[in-house]
Amino acid sequence: MQAIKGKLVDIIQRDIYNAIVIVEDGRIQDIQRTEEEFDKYLLPGFVDAHVHIESSMLKPSEFAKIAVKHGTVAMIADPHEIANVCGLEGIYYMMNDAENIPVKVYFTAPSCVPATEFENTGHRLSTKEIKALMQMPKIVALGEMMNYPGVLNDDNEVYAKIKAAFDAGKPVDGHAPGLTEDELKKYIHAGISTDHECTRLEEAMEKIENGMHILIREGSAAQNFDALHPLLAKYPGSCMFCTDDCHPEHLEKGHINRLVSKAIAAGYDLFDVLRASSYNASIHYKINVGMLQPGDMADLIIVNSLDKMDVVATYIGGRPVFENGRVLFQAPISEPINNFKLTKVIEPEQLEVYSDADIFKVIQAYDGSLFTDVLEHRLPNKNGKVFADPVNGINKIVVINRYTEDPVPSIGFIKGFGVEKGAIASTVAHDSHNIVAIGMDDADLALVINKLIVSGGGMALSDGINIYHLPLPIAGLISNEQAGAVIEIFERLNGKVHQIGCGLNSAFMTMSFMALLVIPKLKISDKGLFDVSKFKLTVIEKDT
Repeated sequence: MQAIKGKLVDIIQRDIYNAIVIVEDGRIQDIQRTEEEFDKYLLPGFVDAHVHIESSMLKPSEFAKIAVKHGTVAMIADPHEIANVCGLEGIYYMMNDAENIPVKVYFTAPSCVPATEFENTGHRLSTKEIKALMQMPKIVALGEMMNYPGVLNDDNEVYAKIKAAFDAGKPVDGHAPGLTEDELKKYIHAGISTDHECTRLEEAMEKIENGMHILIREGSAAQNFDALHPLLAKYPGSCMFCTDDCHPEHLEKGHINRLVSKAIAAGYDLFDVLRASSYNASIHYKINVGMLQPGDMADLIIVNSLDKMDVVATYIGGRPVFENGRVLFQAPISEPINNFKLTKVIEPEQLEVYSDADIFKVIQAYDGSLFTDVLEHRLPNKNGKVFADPVNGINKIVVINRYTEDPVPSIGFIKGFGVEKGAIASTVAHDSHNIVAIGMDDADLALVINKLIVSGGGMALSDGINIYHLPLPIAGLISNEQAGAVIEIFERLNGKVHQIGCGLNSAFMTMSFMALLVIPKLKISDKGLFDVSKFKLTVIEKDT
């Protein structure tokens, strides 16, 4: 039996009082009010309502070691990324790695592997496999239904996967950027209950008023808190917090506690904010996370103040997992898994573009956004050979299928990265995770692409002289190193990115979403340029 003392923040009764929490066998046996004064606060631990752990480039156990420092005790992880590469083997890898750590890592069954039919991917998850996954206790929902055209067009396989979730008594996560009116109503009527892709307040309000829960996202590439936080005043019971995609150096600085601090600083009700950070997700996903009530699991955090949310200690099941500045558990050792069939390096000549067109479609990328726009530009042309345009900051973007021995590079043009020399490349390229690269010169592009082919995956950067590399041997997505080592190498890469002219805050993360075909407007896969509004492949030349 142990006693944990502090000012208890009761988010159920909406009260704050000095208390002694009696814990036995991992559960809260009693909460005793006391006249004794305490200067620290006891709160329910935080829950990340939707995260792709793979985007941190860390194993779940390493991700958890950082998250507990910020008060996170549980997360709903969608292993969609590794499933696209390694199928069920990838999902089981993530679940097994998280099995023997104290942090409560729950999973969703990825609903869209592949996300579309317009890209080559490593695996395809069938409805039969989804049904089997839905029977597993650690699978708490069907993962985000990105195939909203399939929902709207009554695709039998899509509805069979949704039914598998219903039959298991589990919710269905959504992914419906920009969907409105009758199409939105049909999407929600199919039984899809959450969305984390809202970028506008009006969009989020419409979804809530039609019955959805909105996950307010603050990740490394997509940061929507500033647009959506008014929801906390009008619809506090319909909001949850999530990170979705979070790079390791971003995670090191804060997790869900960052959102809590911002919401409190914006003046929202403390109890509403704390419910959005824990209770709402716990109820929606029916997960076993304590809320600081008698009989609950003792999942709680201690903070110095209610504004900064600086975490002093984190307890899970009554066990201290972070205390006195130290994480009190270790990540297990595991053997890497991968799916990388491409072994033959490419030549710069394979990246050349020839066309007689005058005007070309260019992807317009934005810092801090997954969305793009379509630009039309006249590009430099010599004897039919089309070049990137340094004067107007237009780079070349390349995507190469990593799941075949003899791919044909898919090539387009992109504005917003501003790479002036050298190139960057990565095998983190949502959602199929083929090789994606951006640069000005074909030789530099070939250099970084070939580094990834030889290494079997990772991130690479050339500054025109030297090449820098972060190996990601687990599916080409995740490092097998400890978090500190990954952060050190990744921050070095980020520093070099700015030295080659790119001004984006998170260039590798933003680049990874240029291959995500389910977020508007113009993207690129290994099969070619993709018009998301028409949901079909297109050509780089301007439509005539």
